[in-house]
Amino acid sequence: MHSDPRGRDLVGELRRRIASGELTAGTRLPSELQLAAVQGSSRSAVRSALAVLARQGLVESRRGAGWYVQAFTSEGFDRMRSFTQWAEARGRVSGGRIVARARRRATPREARLLGIGTGEEVLHMIRVRTLEGRSVMVERSSWAPWVLPHVEFMEDDTHSTTRLLAEAGIVITHGNHRIEAVAASSEDARLLGIRRSSPMLQVRRETYAANGRPVECAEDRYLPHTISFEAQAAGAAELPDAG
Repeated sequence: MHSDPRGRDLVGELRRRIASGELTAGTRLPSELQLAAVQGSSRSAVRSALAVLARQGLVESRRGAGWYVQAFTSEGFDRMRSFTQWAEARGRVSGGRIVARARRRATPREARLLGIGTGEEVLHMIRVRTLEGRSVMVERSSWAPWVLPHVEFMEDDTHSTTRLLAEAGIVITHGNHRIEAVAASSEDARLLGIRRSSPMLQVRRETYAANGRPVECAEDRYLPHTISFEAQAAGAAELPDAG
């Protein structure tokens, strides 16, 4: 593929069409022979280009059925959006359900990130997030004491905590994110219907309100090929917050 510029052109063209939403998740691509004819390239170059896109999580090969666009979105780092806002901006249907929540004393790490004492109580919450009805992410969040009156008793199927807080006058404006690859825990496996130790993308984050006060610290674990994050020297898109 690297020796054939038309193969590189195909990677770039398909990647652009998927990122723009022109080719949506589940779309069947033309056959390798059809793509080769359109590109004026060889079938081997097309196959190599598709293999590159598959490694990036953009397409998948289904035995006997051809190549299909994956449920994928590429994101960068310059603007805060909630999971719900991010999905809606791309025509995706998001959802979620709270599977566990309880007040407890803050851990030393939570106390540091939320700017509170270790003896203070936080609300710890576990929520499964969905796209098109499919469970794709486990969100584990700990909420600062000052926002508990607004989140502690919300409905289990609350669509967006970010909007819930905004209605109470608490506007999320910025945050910090750290991304790494991890193996699925037993709880991840149970909640998402995957095997224990399956690869996952973990995003650790802290979010802040317009007044500068910490709102929550959280750990989001995504299924592979659900979302990808991208940084560019000349600019970037946005990184979704889980609310």
